[in-house]
Amino acid sequence: MAEQANLSVIPSVDSVMAGPEVRALWQCCDKPLVARFAREEIDAVRQSILSGDAIGESRDTLMARVTRQVCLRVARLTEPGLKRVVNATGIVLHTNLGRAPLADAAARAVAGIASGYSNLEADLVSGRRGSRTALVEELLCVLTGAEAAAVVNNNAAAVLLALNTLCLGKEALVSRGELIEIGGSFRIPEIMARSGAVMVEVGTTNRTHLRDFEAALTDRAGLMLAVHPSNYKVMGFTAAVSLAELVALGNRSGVAVVHDLGGGALVDMREFGLPHEPLVSDSVAAGAHVVTFSADKVLGGPQAGILVGRRDAIRKIRQNPLMRALRCGKLTYAALAATLRLFLNRRELLRTHPVLAMLAEPVSNLKRRGRRSLSRLRQLNENGLRVELVDSVARTGSGAMPLEEIASAALCVSSGHGSVAGLAARLRANDPPVFGYVQGDRLFLDLRTVAAGELGLVEAALRRAAGNGVEST
Repeated sequence: MAEQANLSVIPSVDSVMAGPEVRALWQCCDKPLVARFAREEIDAVRQSILSGDAIGESRDTLMARVTRQVCLRVARLTEPGLKRVVNATGIVLHTNLGRAPLADAAARAVAGIASGYSNLEADLVSGRRGSRTALVEELLCVLTGAEAAAVVNNNAAAVLLALNTLCLGKEALVSRGELIEIGGSFRIPEIMARSGAVMVEVGTTNRTHLRDFEAALTDRAGLMLAVHPSNYKVMGFTAAVSLAELVALGNRSGVAVVHDLGGGALVDMREFGLPHEPLVSDSVAAGAHVVTFSADKVLGGPQAGILVGRRDAIRKIRQNPLMRALRCGKLTYAALAATLRLFLNRRELLRTHPVLAMLAEPVSNLKRRGRRSLSRLRQLNENGLRVELVDSVARTGSGAMPLEEIASAALCVSSGHGSVAGLAARLRANDPPVFGYVQGDRLFLDLRTVAAGELGLVEAALRRAAGNGVEST
């Protein structure tokens, strides 16, 4: 009888649906779907009572609980899960935050194509079916010196496709020092296994010589793979085979050479006062049959994997049935083409290319913006929190220039109450979310990755997260 009495306080579906908060949900979600959520939440309450977890709760309490859960479920479904965030981590190509922010030209190109039809695979002259690769191939060939190009959905796919095309059932030779793993558990040996190539390890972790490749070559060899160790560096007693040496050996033995650059730069980063990053054009000039690299790293474009190289090798890759499974859609092509066009005018890159602009911006500019921000935050004078402008270290991210530290400036927030983890969490819950990083008992908001137009958003988020304000000295 006690159980029955407890169950009698469970609200009905009709009573939940009649509540003003739930009725308001019908504007954005079909009524039958809202009713389904109400039934499921009521069932959960029933199970909670039967298990003894909700004994003694009133009808009003249970009604409020069910209503709250139904509203939360609808909110999760109707609000965008993918949101624009403010990156104050100082990591320019932050993988978790979407890597490269697109240039304005690329964003406009995507918007212009997204809402209508396009000539993705239509030849505007003949009216017949065309090739989507043609939308970017000439640009890629001009910018890299390659004979031909292909585009897939990321660099892992590019490596997989090259191996599967040129080395299916054959041996792929690779130096032990280049059997890399990058973020997300992408491992070269596993990609090679999935491609159908038979991996042959050459040399040792720290020293590999040309003679090691020569000794490993057999009539079963399909290609030699060179991998740029983008997210680490082996130092000390080391030796490595240059790409030019590998290509010369490949030409003598009739074995293709594939170079996985990972990031891959189209311009010499030293022109902008930045550390050297391997150039795609250098790999092409060295004679690699295929060079693969990412579009959303230092290139600054959308997620895509690019293959450039010799015409015969790229033609075989395009004819692989996997090409269709790995190809990109119209929005990627729109963004990629617009990004590539920026590199036709290098003098304007620091104005038009967000990634290069962020990497190259003088730290004096960041400090100037930081001081202005401090003057605005100082007026809040909130208890227990203090904001300072400090020197910091930014990084490229996504495996590019892993050992290079970039001088930067950050707003540093500390609390007289100890941990700032709660403050960091409230900033992430802000609209838009703000991501910084915590070191010890201080929260850092690095200004190198905060656009000038976003600084006001960071300040407003700090005010909300801190309550009434902050104390600054």
